[in-house]
Amino acid sequence: MIELLTVISLTIVVAIVPGPDFAVVLRNALVGGRKAGLMTALGIALALAVHVTYALAGIGLLVSQSIFLFNALKLIGAAYLIFLGVTMYRTASPDMPSDASSKVMSPLRALRWGFLTNVTNPKATMFAMSVFLQVTSPETPLWTQIGYGVIMASGVFLWFVVVTFFFTLEPVREKFMRMKLKVERTFGILLTVFGIGIAVTTSSTRP
Repeated sequence: MIELLTVISLTIVVAIVPGPDFAVVLRNALVGGRKAGLMTALGIALALAVHVTYALAGIGLLVSQSIFLFNALKLIGAAYLIFLGVTMYRTASPDMPSDASSKVMSPLRALRWGFLTNVTNPKATMFAMSVFLQVTSPETPLWTQIGYGVIMASGVFLWFVVVTFFFTLEPVREKFMRMKLKVERTFGILLTVFGIGIAVTTSSTRP
């Protein structure tokens, strides 16, 4: 029971603390609509499932003990966030989205954005590893650990579903869309800053 409560608590904290995932979901929901936001959230949940899978397989332990692998993962994640941030900033537009917005932010593209943002995020990697290396014990059955992984992915997904529904409420979305250019550029700058922050904290010591 203590393990379960700890997993739930960690999931809530990780989900609600603003970061790259939050910025991408919010931007896609505002620009691409509710479906884009939901598909971005699904992509993030699927990526978290990937982190859980390799943590359970023991690959996460290998990464955590390898300076080269861990730093390589961080740099890949940083590069993607910087690329995404620059892309957001450059493609920012003051124009209100029309029916064509579904083509600009297709469900598959939104899913890909969410998945790649999370799967290349070293903080998501450490979150999964911290649960299965520090919270669970060797006596914890495999199926119970898999259940924890489902709780983690589902919890994060549900949080971003709530975020998407709130920010796509017509009054809320209209208020944001009046500042569309500034909002998109702000998200672009934030993701770039997140990426740079990850890159400059790449350490020569073990995590």
